[in-house]
Amino acid sequence: MRGRVKAILLLAFALIKTLFRLVFSRRRGIVAFRANYDADGLPPVSAEERVRLTGFSRCIACGLCDRGEATRIAASGGAYRGVMALVLAASRSMPDFRAATYSFSFVSDEVLAEKERICPTGVPMRQIARFVRDKAEQVGGALPLPRRIRSLPPRIAGSSP
Repeated sequence: MRGRVKAILLLAFALIKTLFRLVFSRRRGIVAFRANYDADGLPPVSAEERVRLTGFSRCIACGLCDRGEATRIAASGGAYRGVMALVLAASRSMPDFRAATYSFSFVSDEVLAEKERICPTGVPMRQIARFVRDKAEQVGGALPLPRRIRSLPPRIAGSSP
């Protein structure tokens, strides 16, 4: 019973504190949003961008866009896992956009245009890449990742990528 009373008191205190801040706080809107979420890598999204986001989640993970990506995946040393992984991640997890921007650097917009033509659900891959890059730039740009992921075994001399 004591635990329940304590929990109710803590919730009541949090509610009063929140209401007090709403009434007397000078930070509102985008300024408050940025102050709260920039450190988490979560930039604000405009009304137009929210509409476009619905089209970003059309991917059904069929894997067609990963055909022919083996060379780029190998060259990245594990930093780039293919177009499908980027499209799926970019349509779901905004705080990871800084890492996704680095991964998108391994695939050009021309290649993404080719992948869009074979995509059965018409995922706008170039729009996703542009959106991811723009949002990552708003919170510090691409993460400075190594040219090769150290946890992967080194390439053997003479082996193809």
